[in-house]
Amino acid sequence: MSLSGKRPLAPAPRRDEAERPFWISFSDLMTALMALFLVAMTVALLSVTHEIRQTEDRKAERQEEIDRFMAELQHATAAFPGVAVRGRVVDFGDRARFESDRYTLTAAQETYLREVMPELLRLAREPLGEKWLKRIVVEGFADPRGSYLHNLDLSLRRAERVLCVLLAAPPAPAALSEADRLLLRDLFLVSGSSFNALKESDEESRRIELRLEFLELDEPRLFPDPRPLDAETHCPLARNDRDSTMRG
Repeated sequence: MSLSGKRPLAPAPRRDEAERPFWISFSDLMTALMALFLVAMTVALLSVTHEIRQTEDRKAERQEEIDRFMAELQHATAAFPGVAVRGRVVDFGDRARFESDRYTLTAAQETYLREVMPELLRLAREPLGEKWLKRIVVEGFADPRGSYLHNLDLSLRRAERVLCVLLAAPPAPAALSEADRLLLRDLFLVSGSSFNALKESDEESRRIELRLEFLELDEPRLFPDPRPLDAETHCPLARNDRDSTMRG
């Protein structure tokens, strides 16, 4: 207490402290929310970018392994003259050439095809083949002579004939083992291309090719057919072997 006996007065509150708001301003709130949004977007973009990079890496790995498989196939078939591997296609050249308007092969051609095929089936059983090989399409071709539909039928029969040859049971010369024929039945399909993809000459166009198809990323593999091989091994085309009236 002062000498005059009066209590000293408390200092008056400052004007700016009395007017200061308790909550942050609206602009500060929006700035904070924008910062949070940017952080969330950055995290999301990093996650998406990481997933894309992983997918691209897996695609590159898949392509590399398929290329390695095809290189191994090319090396394995180098011992068989006349067989050429181009891209994902196996061309048998004149070792599986057809006569004009015919879909039969000579006995020597049939034996040759059965001698080559175990190499391809061996690779199909190895890790890269089991991982990626989806199916093998036997494609028949015809030259441009004759009508489109006649040549389409002819090229399909040529492809079917090749499967008949490969599925032939003993005592056919160089017949495939039962295990190989079972795998062949699960992997192989037939296709006819009529006179598409012509070669330089009519003779070269009358051919068959094997086109290899591979699984995409995360594509499931179909289960193999559990049934045993058919007891009937006679090729149905043999009942229809005859000369045609149009050329192809």
